[in-house]
Amino acid sequence: MAPDELLERYGPVALVTGASSGIGWGFAEELAERGFDLVLSARRVGRLEQLAEKLKADHGTNSLIIEADLASAEAPAQLLAETAGADIGLVISNAGFGLKGPHQANDPATMTDMIMVNCNAPMQLAHGFIPRLTQRGKGGIVFTSSIEGLMGCPYSSAYSATKALVIALGEGLWGELAGSGVDVLTVCPGATESEAAEKQGIDIAMLTNVMTAREVASIVLDNLANGPTCFPSAHYKASFDQLLALPRRDALAAMAQGMKQGG
Repeated sequence: MAPDELLERYGPVALVTGASSGIGWGFAEELAERGFDLVLSARRVGRLEQLAEKLKADHGTNSLIIEADLASAEAPAQLLAETAGADIGLVISNAGFGLKGPHQANDPATMTDMIMVNCNAPMQLAHGFIPRLTQRGKGGIVFTSSIEGLMGCPYSSAYSATKALVIALGEGLWGELAGSGVDVLTVCPGATESEAAEKQGIDIAMLTNVMTAREVASIVLDNLANGPTCFPSAHYKASFDQLLALPRRDALAAMAQGMKQGG
C-alpha cells in the first residue's frame, strides 16, 4: 500500500500504546515517516517526550502524549476519554510484557498485571474504539500478539496464554468487522530486538533471525488490509508450523526439553 493510500485509509492520527520502546517505538517511527500524527501512550513520559521531539524534528509529526499504566483497570477508559477529540483512524494496541521460567516461580501480582496489560487492555480499547471507527467508515486496529500465542509454550505458559487470547480476540473481531471499512490485523512477531526481551532475561545475541522493531512495524503497516493475522518472521512461522504439525504431546515435550537444555 502506497504511503498516501495508507494515510487516506487509516489516518490522520494513529494511537500507539507501549510506544516508549520496542515494537511500539518502531510503529511510531514508521507511522510518522508515512505522514501520520500520533497519540503516544506508555508509563514512561520522559521516553515519550524524547520520541515525540525526534518525530517532530524528523517528520514534522504532531504527537499527543498520554501517560497511562495499562495494568490499571481504569487506563483504557482514560485513553478513550483523552482521545475523544482526536480523529484517530488507526489503533495499535501494542503494550505488553512477558514472563519466562517455571510457572510456580512467577510473582502472582506480576501475572495479574500481565493479564491486565496483555489481555484486558486490548479488549477494552477495541470495545471503545470500534464505534468511533465504524462511524468514520474506515480505519484499522492492530493487536500485537506473539508467535508464542499459537500454542502453549512450556516455561512461558502464562505469557503464551495471554497472547493466545489476543489472537482469538483479533480473529473474532476481524470476522465481526468484515465489510465495515475497519480492518483488523493481529501481528505475531518472532524474536525482535526490544527491552521486553532483556527484562525477561533473554539474550537476543544468542537468538537467530532476530528482527528489528522497525522491520516488524513496516511489514505490519504494509499488510494492514491482509488480516486476520500477520507473521513478520518467516523463520519463526516455519518453526511453529513444524511444531504444530506434530501430535501436541510430542510438540510440547520437545519444546520443554529444548527450554531445559537452553536454560
